[in-house]
Amino acid sequence: MELSPEDSLRLNVMLANAIAVRIDEGINVVHCLSEDGNKAKVQLNPNCRTEQYIRNVRELLSSHVMGSPGGYPVYLKRWTRMGQTSDTRLDDLLLLGEPEAVVAVTGAPALTDELARRAWWIMPDAANARRMLHKESVVNGEMGKILSEFLLEFLPFEESPADIIESVRLVLQPGLISEDKIFGIWNRGRQKNVFQVGFLHSMSNNLPGPSEQRADMETHAEVLQDLVNLGNQHAALLMRVLSSQGQLYLETCLSILKRPANQDVVCSLLEAIGGYFSPVRLSAFHFDSVQAIIDEVDNSLQGNKSEMSKDSKLSEILACLPELASEVRAMLILSHVGEPVVRPIFAVSDSVGSVMRKKIEHVSQPIVECMNSLNHGGLYSPPPA
Repeated sequence: MELSPEDSLRLNVMLANAIAVRIDEGINVVHCLSEDGNKAKVQLNPNCRTEQYIRNVRELLSSHVMGSPGGYPVYLKRWTRMGQTSDTRLDDLLLLGEPEAVVAVTGAPALTDELARRAWWIMPDAANARRMLHKESVVNGEMGKILSEFLLEFLPFEESPADIIESVRLVLQPGLISEDKIFGIWNRGRQKNVFQVGFLHSMSNNLPGPSEQRADMETHAEVLQDLVNLGNQHAALLMRVLSSQGQLYLETCLSILKRPANQDVVCSLLEAIGGYFSPVRLSAFHFDSVQAIIDEVDNSLQGNKSEMSKDSKLSEILACLPELASEVRAMLILSHVGEPVVRPIFAVSDSVGSVMRKKIEHVSQPIVECMNSLNHGGLYSPPPA
């Protein structure tokens, strides 16, 4: 069966000025957005099974837009959701009435603020908002704040910890939400620490909570600054860690490590820690255990490998500040922390809560020890899980 002549005529007239099309299958209505912002709709009158009639509508839309009734290849779902859609004819994809085509647009590298506005009109959901907020053009455009406000309002209803972390990370991009709202999210993290993981990714140097610099910061500040002026990245990171913001960063990580909710929180936290300390990494190699990292760092520091002789900056800070050798060692270990160190555990277990925390204790404990050596001279110790 083909479309009724009345529906076919009305749809073709509507498409003449359309820049976005949405199909509401529940009530058999096709909505249209025009260039001037006006909206129109066509009430469908199926003359066969509704599913078949909607398919016919999509064929008409595809023929009008792409010259072929084939429509959007939804079998490319995984490919398009990874942001690998061709940047050509993105505006045409928003006329197909196909949700997966909209998803493809939201993940396209060449997404513009205007295309984001159209895509959001068609399919306003949290996943699309997150995809679009990865694009600088959207963050800096009018849609950035709109999408951020939506994600902020949707946070209480978000169930996936991974999605919560990503939403928080994205809305914390500069200029999207007010300082009051930033403090609001941070305070919620006191009851649900998954919120604070997003801060570790986005605002590691500007966390909202109170803290004080480490007591011996002033003692070492002059020597550290001299090394920083000579381009010593180890000294620069150590100054960052000993500052009030660095101490707050460590305290936040320790608090989350005490009671992570699930595996997503653990993986994201470890990636954030590794990223924070990454300027002093010895190697790009991904270690699959914390013990392997410790062995690598200790061997390097003992001169059993060639890294030490190659890294004059590391030798430099150890020679100038031997009393901070344990802190330098801790930074080197933490710089290699990441999701790979728990992958062997999580690959064979889907545990959460206290069971999961017990299984990763041999991973988390050395990390806690390293952080304690950096945090207020090792005086901070989180309560047992």
